Amino acid sequence: MIAIIVAAGVSLLVALFGTPLFIRFLVHRNYGQFVRQDGPTAHFTKRGTPTMGGVVIIGATLVGWALSYVVSGRFPSVSALLVLFLMTGLGIVGFLDDFTKIRKQRSLGLTARAKIVGQGAVGIAFAVLALQFPNEHGRTPASTRISFLRDTNLDLAFAGATVGLVLFVVWANFLITAWSNAVNLTDGLDGLATGVSLIVFGSYVLVGIWQLNQTCQRLASVGPSCYETRDPQDLAIVAAAIVGACFGFLWWNASPAKIFMGDTGSLALGGALAGLSILTRTEFLALIVGGLFVIIVLSDVIQIGFFKMTGRRVFKMAPLHHHFELSGWGEVTIVIRFWLIAGLFAALGIGIFYAEWVVG
Repeated sequence: MIAIIVAAGVSLLVALFGTPLFIRFLVHRNYGQFVRQDGPTAHFTKRGTPTMGGVVIIGATLVGWALSYVVSGRFPSVSALLVLFLMTGLGIVGFLDDFTKIRKQRSLGLTARAKIVGQGAVGIAFAVLALQFPNEHGRTPASTRISFLRDTNLDLAFAGATVGLVLFVVWANFLITAWSNAVNLTDGLDGLATGVSLIVFGSYVLVGIWQLNQTCQRLASVGPSCYETRDPQDLAIVAAAIVGACFGFLWWNASPAKIFMGDTGSLALGGALAGLSILTRTEFLALIVGGLFVIIVLSDVIQIGFFKMTGRRVFKMAPLHHHFELSGWGEVTIVIRFWLIAGLFAALGIGIFYAEWVVG
């Protein structure tokens, strides 16, 4: 428990005091945000605001995570390293995207093909490695079984290990792409994606702690309610470090934002969420815990699909938060209400997670 507190506290302090230093560096180099021309006109005033703040979130997370092991005297697990690898790798892809926007003075960064290749390379490496490294109990960080609150009987390796590996790589990359794009779409208003991420990753701290207390690897009598997660404590530490980093960064990212996380932060946070859902064996529970992210994505999908079929729009603008902006809602009002919705989804997800254990 001390390691979890240290991870959250240190990453919070690093992000809180490191962000203004990074802002000064970005301002000095004229690394500012470019605003899409078809967006709400109120956003034009945000042009030039420093971006790539995800560098601080990733850096603070890594520092907080590392110091937690120094204080506790423990060695990092493969599961923690895999999530951090996924987070950092996608953060690098996002950084290249952000830097391309700045260098080419436009609101579009990497080409779609380049971004897919980058995300795919990191995702494939994560997926392949996640099925390796069995511990003394024979458990690997990930499983080929599809999971909801824990692994189900739906096994991707139904036709052998090779088929299972291939299907798992496809499934894992789908989740990684979906979650990274979900956070990216949500990052459209000051503090929105950061605050929602704080809530969602906070939920995963609780999931990790509960799985640690009820792990099949520690109970003398293994029953149907214990959890097969390989390294629940280490995953809780990673989640706590991300919570602290988001908390410290939010101080500067809240309206009026002094800095944006950019694709560097949104892709990194989405990757971390996908990694945690896979390694804690809660892939479908994440859809509930991160329900606000899901709604944002669905609003975009509905808008595009309906327009292609009918030539008309469902919303004034997608994603959903821009619809409310154009409907006259204030930016701060939208952000706070969306935070509340995110909190309700997270509470519902944790409630279902706990209720399943009680019933089991």
